[in-house]
Formats: sequence, structure tokens, C-alpha cells
Amino acid sequence: MFHLNTEQLIDYWRTQRGDDPAPRRASIDPTHILKLLPQLFMLGRQGPGQYQFRLTGDFISDLHGRNLRGDDFLRLWRLEHRTSLQMALEAVRRRCEPIVITCDAHAQTGEAVRMELALAPIARADGEITRFLGLYQPVTPVAALDGRAALSLSVRAIATPDGSAEAFPRLRLAAVHGARVA
Repeated sequence: MFHLNTEQLIDYWRTQRGDDPAPRRASIDPTHILKLLPQLFMLGRQGPGQYQFRLTGDFISDLHGRNLRGDDFLRLWRLEHRTSLQMALEAVRRRCEPIVITCDAHAQTGEAVRMELALAPIARADGEITRFLGLYQPVTPVAALDGRAALSLSVRAIATPDGSAEAFPRLRLAAVHGARVA
């Protein structure tokens, strides 16, 4: 079970989808989920591994200490999680099903806030998935950051809305030339 706001975004996405695999961009109207607006973001996909912030709500800008518009989504994540996230986003495109990433948002000084990041695919008029509608939902108090910007994110789990944890398994390198590295 996810946070109520996360569930609300997923329910909205499903309603807008109708009988299509994913809702069209034109059917997404943020005023229908006005309460979530500060926590919403939109990613554009330029190609595999290239997911750029197109829009970000004020909560997200405040959390990261800057406006992320134009920034690469994967660069927010710790290096060891980027490949898993890219694989998960590409799987979202193929499956046309949202995911929820349980993660930690870390300040430089080590403080962290637990978050849910929901990502749902959005289609162009021709049906190709080129965008993702997202939500940042804190599940622990943001005050733990003590006003410091979240500089990196780390994955705890990736699940589908039905709650199946690790629906998108993480890659782990066990050995290189016989030496254990992870």
C-alpha cells in the first residue's frame, strides 16, 4: 500500500488512460489533481537513458534547492542505481504500467528523507510513450533535512501499483576477474 497521494496519482492516470495502453498527453490536466501540483513533475524521453525534466512543481525545486527543468533525471540518482532505473523506465514504456520507487533523498551532510516517486507513462497522439508523469511523495518528515537541499537519491525498492516489490530487479555486480566487488 502506497501513500494516499501516490494512489491518487495512479488512479488519475488510470482514469485518463481509458481503453488505451497509456493516456495521451492532451488528456492530462494538472488542474484535476491540483492538490498534488507542487509535487508533480514531467519527464521527456529523448532516447534510452535520456530522461529530461520538462516541468517540476515547487516542492521538488525546494527539495533539491534548484529548478530541475532541463536536468537529466538519472543524474539525481546515485551512480550504482542509474542502470536499474533506466531499465525500469524502459520497462514502464513497454508495459504501460506505472511504477513506484521507494527511495531516500540525501543531503550532503548525510540526512535523508524517505520518498515515494511514482512514474506513469504518457503517450503522444500517435501512441508512442515519450513522457512520464511523476510525483514526489515524502513518507518521512522533510524537516529531517534541516533546510538542506537533497543532492542525491538512492533506491530502496521498485514496485508496481499492485505492490509487487522488486518487480523491476536491480542489477548487481558480484565479481570482476574473480574478485568480489559488490
